[in-house]
Amino acid sequence: MAESSFRRQFSELVAGPEQALDLALASLLIAAHEYPELEIPRYLDRLERLGAAVCDRVGIAAPAEDRVEAVNRLLFEDEGFRGNLENYYDPRNSYLNDVLDRRTGIPITLSTVYIEVARRAGLEVQGVGLPGHFIVRVSASPGDVLLDPFNAGVRLSEDDCQRRVDRIFEGRVKLQPPMLAACGRKEILARMLRNLKSIYAQADDHERCLNIVDLLLRVQPGSGADLRDRGLLYAALDCYSLALQDLEEYLARFPGAPEAGELMEKIATLRGKAARVN
Repeated sequence: MAESSFRRQFSELVAGPEQALDLALASLLIAAHEYPELEIPRYLDRLERLGAAVCDRVGIAAPAEDRVEAVNRLLFEDEGFRGNLENYYDPRNSYLNDVLDRRTGIPITLSTVYIEVARRAGLEVQGVGLPGHFIVRVSASPGDVLLDPFNAGVRLSEDDCQRRVDRIFEGRVKLQPPMLAACGRKEILARMLRNLKSIYAQADDHERCLNIVDLLLRVQPGSGADLRDRGLLYAALDCYSLALQDLEEYLARFPGAPEAGELMEKIATLRGKAARVN
């Protein structure tokens, strides 16, 4: 896999401290792997202009409550951002440039738009990774507010959050306080990438899936499952030496993995193939 300038820049971003990570830039760098000609500054400027539009309406010194209302009106009424219910698993819903162009997306990307626009309007907004559904938490007086950007920024109580989880898991998951905790920016990126990984895996698109898994390992280098999956994807693409490197490292780190026996057989097969090629 070629080490593109986008990949290097992404690696540098996610290797740095959490609070210094530019979520919008990192999200657009993910998209640049799918769209190599992507004009990243143009999309960053779009977010800047949206944030400035909020400030023009109410002023950056306005109470947080007023700025939240202004962000909601701008994004969901004037700009028409909405959740893509018709084609939820379209990969374009996970690429920030497409979401900004088409004004439609899934919870994680619409939340990213909300976080970045609100931040530019002087608001403190964090992601909240409910099981199966992503929302945002806005710091406002007298207390924090939970909002659902996938559903036009509607305000949520904890009971509302439980009902959303119930719709996804049919009542099998009880909402716990840690589920309402703020997500770090790297966690948001990882969740975005995992959505794409799942989409491309379902489509048997090995090349795109490999690309995404490689980015995931740059965000979460300790992920054994992604190391294993990258090795299996390399194997599916006949990249034998790279597959062996990942799978052998996985077994060295997790010798008691349930699939260890199966992987040892896979490794033996790959060694034979690699020997014939060489």
